[in-house]
Amino acid sequence: MSNIIDSHVEEQIRSATEQFRAMLVEQYERNARIAEEAGRSADDRDNKECTVIGLAPGDGIGPVIMEKTKAVLDRLLEDEIASGRIEFREITGFTIEERLAAGETVPENVLSQLDQCDVLLKGPTTTPNAAMGGRNLESANVFLRKRFDLFANVRPVRIPEKNIDWTFFRENTEGEYALGSKGIRLGDKAGDGLSVDFKVTTAEGSRRIAKAAFDFARENGKKRVSIVTKANIMKKTDGDFQSICLEVAKDYPEITVDTWFVDIMAANLVNKDIRDGFEVFVLPNLYGDIITDEAAQIQGGVGTAGSANIGSRFAMFEAIHGSAPRMVEDGIAHLANPASLMTACVLLLRHIGLADKAAALEAAVKAADDAIGAEMTGLPGGRTCSEFAEIVGKSLLDN
Repeated sequence: MSNIIDSHVEEQIRSATEQFRAMLVEQYERNARIAEEAGRSADDRDNKECTVIGLAPGDGIGPVIMEKTKAVLDRLLEDEIASGRIEFREITGFTIEERLAAGETVPENVLSQLDQCDVLLKGPTTTPNAAMGGRNLESANVFLRKRFDLFANVRPVRIPEKNIDWTFFRENTEGEYALGSKGIRLGDKAGDGLSVDFKVTTAEGSRRIAKAAFDFARENGKKRVSIVTKANIMKKTDGDFQSICLEVAKDYPEITVDTWFVDIMAANLVNKDIRDGFEVFVLPNLYGDIITDEAAQIQGGVGTAGSANIGSRFAMFEAIHGSAPRMVEDGIAHLANPASLMTACVLLLRHIGLADKAAALEAAVKAADDAIGAEMTGLPGGRTCSEFAEIVGKSLLDN
């Protein structure tokens, strides 16, 4: 059997072993940094004279939905902007063309702009690949989550008529996504030999997302937190995540905690007999990505759902859908639904302490969705982004 492995493959195995060691050291050191920083308080936003909100429209339909969303925010926050409490800053250099030209997932000039902001409202960004004729770059979302340590991806799904009020806490900086660009192939090309990708779970990373979920439950009167993994198969990574979440749960005796495997939870969300009993979920990165898209579809589609990415000193709020480049190519970008980005604004406003404004916007978005949501098809003949935004704006004025 040893003759099967020639010298070329032996060299690839040696190189892969060295890469794996470096990866382990990097992740171990990262876990130590998180532990060192645990307990440090975030900036006190209540004492800030001005909150700077960065606006990054993104690619594809992003500029269309950002333009209409910004117009709604200008109306909603007119007094705060006039008094200097809120400042919007356009983030430049972040289009797909500019990122490809720079050969960087997020160019340095963009990062320098983001460093001057408190929070970011971000439209959808295209992830470049080799087929685009440029570098096969990492996802901008993944990059920003790691760069600013935005460890908690928070996604609410609310359907009052179905008695559904879910909040998902997806770990945002670990799992398969953290090391997805660092896999190893034994072979010179795809389909030649074997490939291995990696998943990482750190104790401190798991502990802080669990604490965020349980803190939210306690602060918002929720009585149930559900831990979702595949711990029966992924016994080290998911097993540790589940064990750490259960350990954290002991500090919240008033909250019921249960554990589920991700495949069963996917089924539970469409089970009308039991799904309205769930309240708060905490999940590793990949499962959280998949399950929250399913939940958004139950709500009315990914175009209706917003997302918060929260760290200790910075936060990013975004639509959870993609950039839909085909809509641009087909000349129908004006039919894009802005509800997801506007819902992200609701989360942003709550985060910066403007709860009343958040509630007003949430009600206005619901009014627009009730009025024409079913007609926001994204297809020729459907209602337009402008029409949706106009109803939101009118609802804000009426109330």
